[in-house]
Amino acid sequence: MQATAYTYDPETRCGQVLLDDGTPVPFDAAAFDAGGLRLLRPGQRVRIEMEPERGAAADVRVTLVTLQTF
Repeated sequence: MQATAYTYDPETRCGQVLLDDGTPVPFDAAAFDAGGLRLLRPGQRVRIEMEPERGAAADVRVTLVTLQTF
């Protein structure tokens, strides 16, 4: 799935992406590290992978954030 980087904190390696419908979805350091990135700037197009959050049927968590390549 594609999204746009919205926020990123290089100290914690956490942030948020915006889905194409404008929904913000947070990601943690594990998702950032899984993508092999060193830096992320707001506005960059990214590819993300998500899975359902445990215990919450409607919530999802991002498991991977990497740059979108064309």
